[in-house]
Amino acid sequence: MIKEQKGQSLVEFALLLPLLLLLICGVVDIGRLMFAYASLNMTTQEAVRLGGLGKGDAEIADYAKNHLRVGDASDLEVTITPGQATRKNGDDITVKLTYSLPLITPLMTEIIPAPVLSANSTIRVE
Repeated sequence: MIKEQKGQSLVEFALLLPLLLLLICGVVDIGRLMFAYASLNMTTQEAVRLGGLGKGDAEIADYAKNHLRVGDASDLEVTITPGQATRKNGDDITVKLTYSLPLITPLMTEIIPAPVLSANSTIRVE
């Protein structure tokens, strides 16, 4: 006697769907991390270039916050060394940007803390 197997594929799909969705969210998170890191590096290089051209700390920080293309720019931490008061021609200036990017994958946010991305760049003040 042949048994009916019409619901078998539906049950298998229902069992695998959560795993597939978690896998897709994980791939999206990795892509967001890579994009955020690239954006942070590019913004750091352009911001330190402004410092090399003699711009002040406030202008450098504003540039970095206005040109970051990931998440909320108010969460971006900008560190500039040496400070504007002690910086002179021929010195090296370093700009460091730090940003915490929250994950979107369900359940992973409880297991893994939000990754903190940072990038720094150094240039000589002209």
